[in-house]
Formats: sequence, C-alpha cells, structure tokens
Amino acid sequence: MRTPGNEQIEYRGNSCIVRFPGPRRVLSTSWLNGGYQKDLDAVFNHQIPLDACTACHSGGSIQEYLEGVARGLLPDDVKAAGLVTCAEMKNTAVVSETFRDLSVSAIVTAGIDKNGARAGDPASYYENGTSFEPVGGTINTILLIGADLPEYAMARAVMTATEAKAAALQQLMARSLYSTGIATGSGTDMIAVISDPASPLSITDAGTHSALGELIAKAVIRATQSALEKETGLSPGSQHDVLVRLERYRVTKQDLWSIAADAAGKDPSDPEEQELFYRHLEQWARRPGSVARIAAALHVIDEESWGLIPRKEACQSVCRIVEDPAGILHGLNCATIPPLRCLTETLAAHIYHRAHRMPASTGRNARRSGT
Repeated sequence: MRTPGNEQIEYRGNSCIVRFPGPRRVLSTSWLNGGYQKDLDAVFNHQIPLDACTACHSGGSIQEYLEGVARGLLPDDVKAAGLVTCAEMKNTAVVSETFRDLSVSAIVTAGIDKNGARAGDPASYYENGTSFEPVGGTINTILLIGADLPEYAMARAVMTATEAKAAALQQLMARSLYSTGIATGSGTDMIAVISDPASPLSITDAGTHSALGELIAKAVIRATQSALEKETGLSPGSQHDVLVRLERYRVTKQDLWSIAADAAGKDPSDPEEQELFYRHLEQWARRPGSVARIAAALHVIDEESWGLIPRKEACQSVCRIVEDPAGILHGLNCATIPPLRCLTETLAAHIYHRAHRMPASTGRNARRSGT
C-alpha cells in the first residue's frame, strides 16, 4: 500500500513499516532515533508483547528492545525510528486528506480502554531512571505530510495532531480511567511527523488556521476514531447507552439499585426486585431520549466541577433534566449536595417508579417527556 506521497506501508507480523522513497525529515517521540532526524529511511509501529512490555517497564531498555525489533524488520543499512503499542496492527487505520497539491496521511493504532487519561490527572508513576509502570492502550500516530516543512512547522504539526487526537476523543466522550474527566489521550501515546524536503511545496504553518492544519486535524480525527472502533469497539453507537455514559463517574447499575432500594425501604438482596429494576433500567438506558437527558445532566455536572456553574443551580438543573418523581430530594439542601448525588438519587427513583408503575406526577411528566 502506498500513500499519496509514495511512502510504502507494509505490515509484517506485529509491526507496520513505513518506508520512504527518498529523503525525509522526521520529528518523533521514539526512544530509537527520536527527536528531529534528517537521515531516516523508515518509521515503524510495533505491537510489543506483554512480557517484553513488563521487562522494559521494570528496568529493561526500551531503546535496546526497539533496536532488536528494527534488526528483525529491516536491513542493516536502513535507519529507522520506532513506536511501540499494545494495540494490534490489524486494527491500524490509514486516512489521507488532500487539498490541491497538498496531501496528509495519518496512520494510527489506538487503545484507550486500559489507560485513557486526561491531561492533569493524577500521575501513575514517578520515573527515577530505572523503573516505569506497565500499562496497556496507547494512541500512536504516524503523520506523513507531502510538503517541505522547517523544523518549527513540524513542531507545530505535532501540536495540531495532538489537539485533533483530543478532539476525536471528546467527540466519542472517551473516559479517563484516572478521573471523571473526558480523556485527552493515553499516558503512553507516541507520534512521528514526516515531511518531504524534496517537495516543491514549501509550507511554514501547520496550525489550525492553515490549510495544512485543517488536513492534519481531519486525517487524525478520522484515523483515531476508526482505529479506536477497530481495537476497542468505542464508537458513537457504543455510547448510545446511559449506563456507558455513567461509567465515567464510576456509577454502575448496582449502585443505582442500592440507592433505589434504600429510598424505598426494600431489601437490596431481593432477587426479584433487583431483576425488575435492572430490566427497566436497561430498557430505559438505551432509549435515545434517555441518553440525551443524561448527557445533558452530565455536562451540567462537568461544568459545576470546572467552576462554571454554582453547585445549587447545577443540582437543581440536574433534577429538572432527569425528573424527580418521588420527591426524594425536596428535603435536601441543593447548595451542599454534589450534583452527581442529585443525579444518581433522582435517576434511581425515576427507574424504581417506572418499574412499579407509580403514576401521580410521574405519569404526567413521563407522558410529557416521551420517556
């Protein structure tokens, strides 16, 4: 397979190799020939076995490991940089975008389910020079630009590609595993940006205002989302479920049942009551209107956590969005209750009353909202 810039993409075992047809400039985060390089012949993406990953993170040399991979993949006279991931190469996504004579290709493997993180989350480890913590996941991006870019423009391309990756994850509402935030990447992401010094097209700006920046962003967003769906199943369709949306806040159906049973004075270990609640919850959770309402409520909760909405107003808004059929929150002080608690208690009561068909104001509100 060849890109619009005539680079050759080859899959060999658990590696994807990009061979250059001529001189290229490369800026990468690789341990092997990383940084800014002018004399590379190839870049590869490699799925590292779990045992090798554990060894590297426990004091072994990642650079030495990559040197061994390169020797097995390429002739001795071929100099390359290498990226590593736990994602499978069969799930690689390749996307090209063009505008007039300018082309950009993004080659991406992606996993976010094991170590998705949001910038600013608590750290997983402190590097002391000899030890790392093994993690899965990783979003690796190889970005091929069919133009001649100076060093500073290639650095700008890294920034634009990183912003695009974060945008791709935001559009999928991918969750961080280390906070309740939306992931902006994983803790182990890598990138290689390649430009062509022999191209007659010389470009100095890769920012989001430029045509090149637009192509970079579009290619990276499409490739990242495609690779995530292939590797982990994360997609717009997989997010059409209230219970999936609540996972970001570590709220499970068991939590909701416990809240509902406690409010109703029921035994939470009663299997018939529990099954009835779960059945109604799971049916309700997959309705588009339900997903829309909970998505709106969760965004209010996000904005309260960012300091954009006062707690009292956030809690009141969440209750209105989800509805409070049992009136269980009427005696509570919304100025002091965390909005997430407002959501879980209101939602648990809503589902409990649906399961037991307790109308009163509930039936009227349910008919009005169509849920």
